Amino acid sequence: MRIVNRIRLDKGQALVEFTLLIPVLLFVVLAIAQFGELYNHYVSITDATRAGARMAVVSRTATDPSAVAIQAVRDSAHTLDQSQLTVTVTPAPPWTSGQQITVTANYPYSLDLAGLVLKSGSLTSSTKERVE
Repeated sequence: MRIVNRIRLDKGQALVEFTLLIPVLLFVVLAIAQFGELYNHYVSITDATRAGARMAVVSRTATDPSAVAIQAVRDSAHTLDQSQLTVTVTPAPPWTSGQQITVTANYPYSLDLAGLVLKSGSLTSSTKERVE
């Protein structure tokens, strides 16, 4: 008889525990998704600056090598919102053989969990290469 009474008293315990823990679990899952997206954007922008710097150093004889490098960055970062991506190439052309070229890209980010902005800023990646 005591076992039957004990089982009746414990029926709602699992439901109460689940109800209390589900917001925490959802918050953790959303945080993992947000950090994954942020890391994906960082990897994309880093790869894009590498591609742009490589294009800059091999196209110094083009009419506008800076524009070629910027377009290479934008083409490589096709998964990002192009209107928010800013790219700079320094120094300005014309370039001489052996000169170092720097391609820098900036992309804004915002860590937003359930409508609460935890942190926002700008992802920045820069790549330097020597002109061939």
